[in-house]
Amino acid sequence: MDDHPRTPWPALARGRYLRSAWPWRAAGYLAGGALAGIPLLLVLVLLTAAGAALSPFLVGLPLLALLGLVGVPTGAVERRRLGLVDRGPAGTPHRTPAEPGLLAWARLRYREQATWRELAYAVLHGLLLWWVDLAAVAALLGLPLFLVTTPLQLALAADGEVKVVKLWLITSYPPAFAIAAAGAVLLPALLLPLGALAGARAALTRALLAPRERELQGLLAEVTRSRARLVDAFEAERRRIERDLHDGAQQRLVALAMTLGLARLDAPPGPLADRLRAAHDEAGKVLAELRELIHGIHPQVLTDYGLTGALADVAERSAVPVDADLSTGLPRLPESVEAAAYFGVCEALANIGKHSGAARAAVTARHTGAALLIDVTEDGRGGADAAAGSGLTGLADRIAVLDGTLTITSPPGGPTVLSLEIPCPVSP
Repeated sequence: MDDHPRTPWPALARGRYLRSAWPWRAAGYLAGGALAGIPLLLVLVLLTAAGAALSPFLVGLPLLALLGLVGVPTGAVERRRLGLVDRGPAGTPHRTPAEPGLLAWARLRYREQATWRELAYAVLHGLLLWWVDLAAVAALLGLPLFLVTTPLQLALAADGEVKVVKLWLITSYPPAFAIAAAGAVLLPALLLPLGALAGARAALTRALLAPRERELQGLLAEVTRSRARLVDAFEAERRRIERDLHDGAQQRLVALAMTLGLARLDAPPGPLADRLRAAHDEAGKVLAELRELIHGIHPQVLTDYGLTGALADVAERSAVPVDADLSTGLPRLPESVEAAAYFGVCEALANIGKHSGAARAAVTARHTGAALLIDVTEDGRGGADAAAGSGLTGLADRIAVLDGTLTITSPPGGPTVLSLEIPCPVSP
């Protein structure tokens, strides 16, 4: 049984309502609706009047004002207030405009059903709902609290008498305390319908303002497209860094190494020649490290020969002998897919050389027309664990960015099979 119900209704059904914070959360929700409805009604009246005056001259502007100044903000506020009596998530149903600016925002909002639901809710709230909230709080909470304070009202009355709810004239304390006792009994009884009404108001708010399944699918698709754009931008930045290092820093280091080599040849034997030789050797080491760094950012073989050539190259350079089955060939794929697959195989072969104790490994790659499938198999001791800091977690994250999956089968004693699957349809 859930000890933390999402709305007041389960608490009412189980008899736990009065022993929880739900009565005061319900009262706060309804009171907040009443307070928010007053300025909302004023804004609706002013905008309607302004729209009636301006509509012959500025077609569409009044409706845009209603959407921007009433509907959308009201929806945002009400979704935040919903948390008082509904613990379920209620995110925005709106998508983010692809371009900045008011025009792009308005064009997108006009086409979204959620925008018109928000406007309908704002009009309904401004004209009716806040009156219901106010009446409920006054009758179901204000009345018993007013009765409970009858002795205090009598004590503060200048003429020594008080007329309770305009019905009973009280001039002494015994009847005042009797009415206070009646109010104390009435308060918990009236808090029950107060919670039920708050739950109904929350259900109406969720039905109109929370995102629906189709809108959630649209938001998910937008997140997927945004992630794809980030991946493409990341790969473009990698290529730019590689190009800058290759055409800039590497060429200057080559020129420096050549200058030091010539100076070393011209210098007479002695301490100066020794220092020049050491500097020349160090420049050569730095150049070699820079070339390895450039290769690690984006290998040139991947650009020139595609994934097939790059995988054959990494298999030849592996510390463990690798049988590469690339006979079917692979089509040219998006740069982000090729890079993720290449570095995934590199990481897998590096792990095999460091941790597996394998004698041989095998790499198989094929494209099914809809996805790239790569299997890396080795005959080592097995027991590969992605949580052991072997780089497999980072590899899985990198593949997941492309909606791909990484599967590892590694029973103790081996063999270990690492499988990559990356969706990337290729047109025939």
